Amino acid sequence: MNYWMGIDVGSVSTNVVIIDDGIGFLGEVYLRTHGDPLGSVRDGLRLAQGMLPGKDGVSGVGVTGSARYLIGAMVGADVVKNEITAHAVATSRFFPEARTIIEIGGQDSKIILLRDGIVTDFAMNNVCAAGTGSFLDQQATRLGIPIEEFGARALLATSEVRIAGRCTVFAESDMVHKQQLGCTTNDIIGGLCSALVRNYFSSVGKGKEIRDPVVFQGGVAANAGIRKAFSDFLGREVTVPEHFAVMGAFGAAILAKDHAVKANGTTGFKGFGIAGNDFRTTIFPCPDCPNGCEVVEFRQDGRMIAMFGDKCGKHGSRVAGI
Repeated sequence: MNYWMGIDVGSVSTNVVIIDDGIGFLGEVYLRTHGDPLGSVRDGLRLAQGMLPGKDGVSGVGVTGSARYLIGAMVGADVVKNEITAHAVATSRFFPEARTIIEIGGQDSKIILLRDGIVTDFAMNNVCAAGTGSFLDQQATRLGIPIEEFGARALLATSEVRIAGRCTVFAESDMVHKQQLGCTTNDIIGGLCSALVRNYFSSVGKGKEIRDPVVFQGGVAANAGIRKAFSDFLGREVTVPEHFAVMGAFGAAILAKDHAVKANGTTGFKGFGIAGNDFRTTIFPCPDCPNGCEVVEFRQDGRMIAMFGDKCGKHGSRVAGI
């Protein structure tokens, strides 16, 4: 039996998935990144190794997420792909008829349109976090409510409270105003969920043709209040996958498996032992042209293994194998 690993490293969470030859889940790991992608991947690798039966190893690795280039060099990834591709591949495997993917994570949100399993359009949020999971985290903290209870409390709302959701600053001001008007906490939470959904469709989903079936994934899909707000806004149910929080990693694992078929089964994966290696990065501004690129030097146990960040590719070509 062969096993394939997918790693999705974002700003908030690090996800690791292992699948078998039949694209069945062997196990998954969901960890907080805590601003340390190298450390979170080390922890994820240790946990993932424990999921493998006997002495069987991993036949290929795919990496996605905002730290994909760094982690791809760290683990010796066979495939490094963007999140749009990874999520589309994963969703199409579970829901071949899917036409619209709504994905919201801790720091970004995206919409992906599929037609016959092919990505025809997509969009991502801008630098503002008002339509992401961090927006909900901030407001939950302000209200003194654990984020895990946020969705259930939203479902208890008895009246519609409209919260300004285009900006976190305005949202907080509006929350205070509604509290001073005597609105209940549950109603305010329900209003915050609706605000996030309105913001999503006025920015990320603006001008997009939303077709059924609609699949909602990403860590925020755990929030029952957001799920209801999306269904209410669209006027129809949205589908939430069983493994909604790790779909990016699942897609990366499938891509690794597909790559292995084309590469005659060879893999660049360095093995689980790399969790004990010393990885360090340094950054320097390249003086060779007006672009002034910030070039990242990535070392494993003192040996240079990758350079990236330059627009021309010159520095990357100086490293063997890159």
